[in-house]
Formats: sequence, structure tokens, C-alpha cells
Amino acid sequence: MMSNKKTLLVGASTNPDRYAYKAAHALTKHGHEIVNIGTKSGNVAGVDIQKGKPDIEGLDTITLYIGAAHQPDMYDYLLGLKPKRIIFNPGTENPAFEKMAKEKGIEVLEACTLVLLATGQY
Repeated sequence: MMSNKKTLLVGASTNPDRYAYKAAHALTKHGHEIVNIGTKSGNVAGVDIQKGKPDIEGLDTITLYIGAAHQPDMYDYLLGLKPKRIIFNPGTENPAFEKMAKEKGIEVLEACTLVLLATGQY
């Protein structure tokens, strides 16, 4: 039986060509609750995209879809959510942020959320 891993998608998008969009749909299809945050309003996979830095309880995973240049403003917020892990999808790798997360006891993966789901490793 698969467990629900509440997941925050950072960089959520309503554009079907974006990997964040594909990941939102794949996560919900696999039974995971998602929270979407992004810069543009909308709805993806039946969940509204929130702007800003909402408080989120019971978070398991953060999956990043924003590049390293856009991450510094999010460091304190994301680490403060106390996730069990952060997934740095291809193109979002950030050694400085990864080091900060590891120092807080957060698992860090440089991986693709879609591949992890498809291979049963999520």
C-alpha cells in the first residue's frame, strides 16, 4: 500500500508543456496530496496555485521547479516548513541550498520527480 506523501510543488504551472504541470498530475494520480505555489494564479491537477509563502502542515516532500537563481528568496521559507526531503529536479540543482538542507537533517535528492514516480521510488 502506497502512503500519501504531501508534496509542495515550487514553480507550479498551468502550462501542459512544463514538467511542473506533468509532475502535479502524476503526483495526484499516484495518490499524493499536493500544494502548488507559483508566480501566476491558476489551477493544476485540481489544486489552486498559491502565491507567496503559505504555511503548510505535515509536509513530506518539496519538489523544485525553479532554477537556482530564483531559490535564495525561498531558502528560509522552505527550510522552515521542515520537509523530510527536497527533490532538486534537473535544472534546479543548487549546491549551496542542498548543503543548508542537509545541515538541517533534510534528505536531498538530485532526481526527477516523474522518474521517481514511474519507477516506484517516490
